[in-house]
Amino acid sequence: MQPINAPLNFDPNETPHRRRNLLTGEWVIVSPHRTKRPWQGQVERTPPDNRPAYDPQCYLCPGNARAGGKHNPPYTGTFVFDNDFAALLPDGPTGDVSQGEFFQAQAETGICRVICFSPQHNLTLPEMAVPEIRRVVDVWAEQIEDLGRRPNVNYVQLFENKGAAMGSSNPHPHGQIWSSYHIPQEPAKEDAHQQAYFATHNSPLLIDYLAAELVAQERIVVENAHWVAVVPYWAVWPFELLVLPRRHVTQLPDLTDAERDSLAELFKRLLTRYDNLFETSFPYSMGWHGQPTDGASYAHWQLHAHFYPPLLRSATVKKFMVGYEMLGNPQRDITAEQAAARLREQSEVHYKNRALPIGES
Repeated sequence: MQPINAPLNFDPNETPHRRRNLLTGEWVIVSPHRTKRPWQGQVERTPPDNRPAYDPQCYLCPGNARAGGKHNPPYTGTFVFDNDFAALLPDGPTGDVSQGEFFQAQAETGICRVICFSPQHNLTLPEMAVPEIRRVVDVWAEQIEDLGRRPNVNYVQLFENKGAAMGSSNPHPHGQIWSSYHIPQEPAKEDAHQQAYFATHNSPLLIDYLAAELVAQERIVVENAHWVAVVPYWAVWPFELLVLPRRHVTQLPDLTDAERDSLAELFKRLLTRYDNLFETSFPYSMGWHGQPTDGASYAHWQLHAHFYPPLLRSATVKKFMVGYEMLGNPQRDITAEQAAARLREQSEVHYKNRALPIGES
């Protein structure tokens, strides 16, 4: 289909162009002509991950001493604790601490926690069973409810930095929670753009966007009865994903049991495809964006998760945001459509299990 007002010779698979992020108002340059066949050539593999199920030196494994000196209980499921080296503190000062026009600052308070997904040191989310992932979903929702009720907590940010490539300081699979008085700038930008769209259309932006993606189909990677994972039209990172619920829901605690089951199932399938892409434990930064917890009305919001993985061509070749991207704006070579097609090609049987006899997992 020819884009509206596009030149007659415009081909988004061949022609440099830029795409607008509807959630932030920012732009990404797409240069598909630079790498027409981006997956040819050597594909390097990382050494096999032979971590044990329990590491006596790991400060996140059950029963072990943490870096701050406290000991973990002998936990058998998902485990949450207050971060021993939290970036934000709950009892700090509040208010404006600016020094005139040129030196503006505000005090920030908050509560930071760590979530160990599993007691097993070597078990990442795609290798966990669906009921185990469902327990992680429940813990996410419980933490938002708990922290969102605290005084001076107006936003709860859940995220996971997976892998050393994303700066993870410990290989034990875990995520984090940072709750804060001020709404962080990324969800604040999304709030403003969702609110503006709702004011004009009387409909949530991401509900209408998902409807358009379901018609187009070309960027959808995985879907089920309640969720859709799509490479967003404006994706910056090579295999970036946006996970969206089909119905209007503004925060994780409002998900039904069926939606939570369905989310766990979709995560299992989606993250297995990630690992299979380059036959490695696929690194990424992932996080949930939902409505603020300040008690205001947020009918314009739609719950969603972002996945930002750095890998580009193989398990060792990454995308770097440098030069023009730091000083101008982001750029990508492969299109969102090509990335989605590549992910759709992947098996939903984890590469580590392909050699197992039938019936084993």
